[in-house]
Amino acid sequence: MNNSQANRRRFIKESVTTAAGLAGLTALPKELLAAPGVPHTIPVVGSSRPKGAARIRFSAIGLNHGHIYGQVEAVIRGGGQLVSFYAKEPDLAAAFTKRYPDAKLVKSEKEILEDNSIQLVVSAAIPDERAPLGIRVMKAGKDYMADKPGITTLEQLAEVRKVQKETKRIYSIMYSERLENKATIKAGELVKAGAIGKVIQTIGLGPHRMNAKTRPEWFFDKQRFGGIICDIASHQFDQFLFFTGSTQAEIVASQVGNTNHPQYPKFEDFGDAMLRGNGGTGYIRVDWFTPDGLNTWGDGRLTILGTEGFIEIRKYVDISGREGGNHLFLVDNKETKTIDCSQVETPYGKLLIDDILNRTETAMPQAHCFLATELALKAQKQAQQVKFKV
Repeated sequence: MNNSQANRRRFIKESVTTAAGLAGLTALPKELLAAPGVPHTIPVVGSSRPKGAARIRFSAIGLNHGHIYGQVEAVIRGGGQLVSFYAKEPDLAAAFTKRYPDAKLVKSEKEILEDNSIQLVVSAAIPDERAPLGIRVMKAGKDYMADKPGITTLEQLAEVRKVQKETKRIYSIMYSERLENKATIKAGELVKAGAIGKVIQTIGLGPHRMNAKTRPEWFFDKQRFGGIICDIASHQFDQFLFFTGSTQAEIVASQVGNTNHPQYPKFEDFGDAMLRGNGGTGYIRVDWFTPDGLNTWGDGRLTILGTEGFIEIRKYVDISGREGGNHLFLVDNKETKTIDCSQVETPYGKLLIDDILNRTETAMPQAHCFLATELALKAQKQAQQVKFKV
């Protein structure tokens, strides 16, 4: 077995372990959750089986990132039945079968695309393969949900927009740091209710742990993952648009760099951007520098500044000592308080299925989905290189 295969096996084993269990991440041993080798995956929330009859039938193509398990779980929670899947890699397929034994492993992508009973395809393929797959899915008359980044170049984006307009299919990108994070969902409710007045700015921070030994080769190749802003920061662009209500925006400045990993010359470990929209301004910073001393993969944060207060979210950890994640702090003209978000529902999967059945845009407007990606791609393309003196 070569190093690439060994790394991939470790990555998938850890991803499946993280995503396994009906109770989600909280059911895992504390030692495992704190282990540096556990990669960033979307937690499984609630039962992995829909209540009552399935509302749609769906399939998965491309299992190259552990996020696929969170994507599948979101659709299942919304009422979807996982029917089949395809992966070129035997080890990835075996891990997926272990988690979803009722799903059929098919011999080719074509089998899924030609199955008229399948309404949705989800994918966490290697990032630069996601848009071409999505185009094939839409042309086959099916809706599509990609892991982020759902598109890695502006040329891909132009073609995806063209085919989506022609086919009228849904091309959804799962920006999980908003759509699957309870505190962020709650923040959306508070902002909509006017809790902090008019939103002026968002500050989104997306630090990640490297876990280099568990990563596949494509992870270190900018041509495959699109660059750090394209990849990680797509979450923050999505949140900026959502919370400011911006429908237009421009990149004021951006920068990227490989500041501390010369052994991976095609990699980027730092990036940030400033942007200005017709509803507010934003600052974004992403990196691969989460230290091993933190008991989770990254201290993801979001600050929403309003004219009458602000909200801060510590998505995955509160380093001051509160247990768990989804910490929301609200400061207004009357008080400072912490809001419990543990009972907040994450409706993305259900709303996406509603949209598939009703041809609506309740989960995420298509224009919003594409604009968040466009901004990330432009910031990536325009970014100046960060270089330090040695």
